[in-house]
Amino acid sequence: MNISHSLKPSLKSLGIGKRQAVKDLVQITPIAENSLPLLIQATIEGVNLVAWSANNQELIKKYLLKHGGILFRKFQVKEVAEFEKFIQVVAGELIEYRDRSSPRSAIKGKIYTSTDHPAEESIFLHSENSYAATYPLKIFFHCVTPAQQGGETPIADTRKLYRKIPKEICDRFAQKQVMYVRNFGDGFGLPWQTVFQTDNRQEVETFCHHHGIEFEWRGSNKLRTRQIRPAIAKHPHTSDLVWFNHAVFFHISTLETGIRKALLAEFSEEDLPHNTYYGDGSQIEVDVLDKLRTIYQQETIVFPWQTGDILMLDNMLTAHGRKPFVGKRKVVVGMSEPFRG
Repeated sequence: MNISHSLKPSLKSLGIGKRQAVKDLVQITPIAENSLPLLIQATIEGVNLVAWSANNQELIKKYLLKHGGILFRKFQVKEVAEFEKFIQVVAGELIEYRDRSSPRSAIKGKIYTSTDHPAEESIFLHSENSYAATYPLKIFFHCVTPAQQGGETPIADTRKLYRKIPKEICDRFAQKQVMYVRNFGDGFGLPWQTVFQTDNRQEVETFCHHHGIEFEWRGSNKLRTRQIRPAIAKHPHTSDLVWFNHAVFFHISTLETGIRKALLAEFSEEDLPHNTYYGDGSQIEVDVLDKLRTIYQQETIVFPWQTGDILMLDNMLTAHGRKPFVGKRKVVVGMSEPFRG
């Protein structure tokens, strides 16, 4: 597919001088041979992404639902504030990162570092907060500084994941769902104060009650939670069935070997920082987890970041992760459109 659009909102709104000849402000094509992500690339210098997006919101919505992700490139986005404004234009107000699983630092308002995980660690593919009762429908990444080496944000089409997973595995997860067990306060992983963004136990309990999370306070500062969620979801706008869960991501077997061995030497299985089971509490079979990891790997798409890139993902249609990296890397993230499945 090779699509090119001549889209001509006012030159003033795009920051382009009147004397400058304009034919195509942007070129729209899939990146490489993949349909994901769709690449929307400025073809001349000075195209203002916020202004262009404001004039082409329906086009962006249509392509996002079709492809699952859009990479905006060469729009010269230099400020985090401009990234924040772009999100507000195309997806409304940003949301706070709560019920957290990844260490992140606030950059500005509700813009965060994409993750504070060590550079040498991989982050397995997942859809943001798919373990939670409420999750963002959209997530955005902005590359301020690409890594010297590595540091890509791999992505995968969750519709394709669902179609590729053997029917018997899908049926089992559809029937049993997924149980997420998390332990906080043992010195590994995030403390509950960070996860729930409060020091108040009553506020945590209220949040858990409201979101269908079982909780158990253990000792002076330890908390164990359990929540059962669907493994398969239907997209609210496309009605596509998608593989939407953290079943593999949170399972102890997915951790890198050294980290996994250290945790198993320190904790009993029930006390691990996080782990997953079928919704009835039974173990997810080793061969099932191996098969799922293989399918994720087969469907993973990787592209190198460029300075100023913005990746807009439909969080239900596209999973994301992170590759290890060398050198300084700054990728920031924002989320919008909270949805309760």
